[in-house]
Amino acid sequence: MLTGLSVRDIVLIERLDLACGDGLGVLTGETGAGKSILLDALGLALGRRADAGLVRNGAGQGVVSAVFDLPAKHPAHAILTEQGLDAADELVLRRVVGADGKSRAFVNDQPISVALLRRLGDTLVEIHGQNDEQGLTDATIHRALLDEYAGLEKDVSGLRDAYQAMRDAEKALIDAAQTAEQARREEDFLRHVVNELQELSPKPGEEQELAQQRSMLQAGEKLAAAMQEAQGALEQGGGVDARLRACLRALERVAEKAGGKLDAVIAQADQVLLQAGELASALDRTARDLDLDPQRLDKVEERLFALRAAARKHNVAVDDLAAMADRFAERLALIDNQAASLGKLEKAAAAAKTAYQAKAETISAARRKAAAKLDKAVAAELAPLKLGAAKFSTSVEALPPEQWSAEGADRVQFLASTNQGTAPGSLAKIASGGELSRFMLALRVVLAGRGSAGTLIFDEVDRGVGGATAAAVGQRLARLAERVQVLVVTHSPQVAAKGSHHWRIAKRETGAAKNRTTLTEVAPLQASERREEIARMLAGATVTDAARAAADSLLAGQEG
Repeated sequence: MLTGLSVRDIVLIERLDLACGDGLGVLTGETGAGKSILLDALGLALGRRADAGLVRNGAGQGVVSAVFDLPAKHPAHAILTEQGLDAADELVLRRVVGADGKSRAFVNDQPISVALLRRLGDTLVEIHGQNDEQGLTDATIHRALLDEYAGLEKDVSGLRDAYQAMRDAEKALIDAAQTAEQARREEDFLRHVVNELQELSPKPGEEQELAQQRSMLQAGEKLAAAMQEAQGALEQGGGVDARLRACLRALERVAEKAGGKLDAVIAQADQVLLQAGELASALDRTARDLDLDPQRLDKVEERLFALRAAARKHNVAVDDLAAMADRFAERLALIDNQAASLGKLEKAAAAAKTAYQAKAETISAARRKAAAKLDKAVAAELAPLKLGAAKFSTSVEALPPEQWSAEGADRVQFLASTNQGTAPGSLAKIASGGELSRFMLALRVVLAGRGSAGTLIFDEVDRGVGGATAAAVGQRLARLAERVQVLVVTHSPQVAAKGSHHWRIAKRETGAAKNRTTLTEVAPLQASERREEIARMLAGATVTDAARAAADSLLAGQEG
């Protein structure tokens, strides 16, 4: 709800501080007094277009601030949170326009873009005027409005879940089918590679082992000569073993006479003799184990070259050949099993689609039923507003499957015609001015505030009507104001009399004769002042007692 409007140096307004309340607020004044200026000023705070012509002549800049009281679940809170801005129960929108036409925007004294200001403003105020239609003319919100009117919010929430489940199942099927198709295109290649690698049978670490064997085999002659030389050295001069035994026997013969002093030497000689035997045996075994056959070298090199060639072919390391073979084998298994896997995914996708369709069809039927009820209710409001020739209809059109959405399988649009015999068209394209404003009023009364901003503004909704029709307009504005805050700019005394708040807009001139300045001022009216203003609206320039009596009658709720 708009609680306050502050205007500084905008067109003819030098300084204005307007306190607003709930219910129906009316703004009246003579033609040309500047009522449109007030709406232009509010439009600036809501993010509408700014230009240098809006700044009062002689001023360096113009400033407009609009203060709103926000309920806890108002959509503006979500927008502020999304943008990382501080949110509070009171929201202050401010726009500063320089004499050069450049402007700055603020929310709660935090700088923001004009686009964000407009986005916030659209959630706060809905204006129905001569050249400023929004809200109900926006076909993108018609489906949500019809759903709220029909009480389908929970059903639509469930439909969104079903839609997401359907999309997830379809994506899983598409992804699996694409993977299978790619695998099918590669099947011949995969089978060739898998057969080739299975035949090669590479093993991790095999390259290093073969390289070591190759190095050893390439040095075969040197190894053989070294082994022979080592064995010959052990056997030279009768052999190390024989000489060690002779040494040991010589020591043992005199050991008893040495009083134990030779025991350690004998033990050491005995140990050396044992190790010498082991050394000879080890040399003999190693000589037998070394397979230095040149033919074996050929086989090792052939295996090593085959592994490295396969690695180069597939652009991997030799040690990764085995893992690659396993991966390719798994992809082949997918091809072999794809029919069963895709079959399960197809069933899941079909079941999800059936579940979505069932919910969507139920909601579509409820929408069509609610649309007929809404059309009838709006039609009942049109005649008293002097729109008896107008027709309203809610189109609920089935969409093709490719256009289904989380909101359902329907396109909902409010259509209207204001003249007999003309085809219905979108609300944004029917008659303009007061006629369209009254049409929007009728629709708003029926929707009873559903989906609307917290503040509705009607600019001369009573244009071109009077008497009973103007009274009907006033009654409907007052009824609508029971649900949301309503501000109306009016020339009708019947409408003005219905207001719970009343402001008079007037011009006055200031300054000396040669430098006179015209200013627009807005003044709240007390009971006696309000009576006089309504009498002026009834009588014109000269207010008579009869006009005052008629004003009293209107203020008392009687038709005058």
